[in-house]
Amino acid sequence: MRAVVQRVTEADVSVDGAVSGAIGKGLVVFLGVENGDGGEDVSYMADKVAGLRVFEDAEGKMNLSVRDVGGSALAVSQFTLLGDVRKGKRPSFTDAARPEEANNLYRDFVAALRAAGVAVEEGVFRAEMLVRIHNDGPVTILLDSRRRF
Repeated sequence: MRAVVQRVTEADVSVDGAVSGAIGKGLVVFLGVENGDGGEDVSYMADKVAGLRVFEDAEGKMNLSVRDVGGSALAVSQFTLLGDVRKGKRPSFTDAARPEEANNLYRDFVAALRAAGVAVEEGVFRAEMLVRIHNDGPVTILLDSRRRF
């Protein structure tokens, strides 16, 4: 499972002109599900995102999590995070999980993040989405449940 996490002042996602999820201060989480991912990957990602210390404390140090600052998360499923361009310039998505499996694990991730005390808004699985992000910092973190980076 891979994620791109961005600290934001606000963000929203819309499908066909209708907003499906919007947050103020918090994290946007683009989540890609890989073949072979399972419950351990979901737990790792939800725990990592909920506890990620990327918000500044009173001394200006990145020391607070999204929970600490009362922020929210906007979760967006994004299979293109598994795009492989090591050969050529057209991405191969053979490592991305099949849609049914990916949706189940995406749903599990959202539920786990909520269970960890984070308010979560969502995009629409498999939809063409327009995501507006006001990246704060900018702060962007890459996560991989298999710890390849």
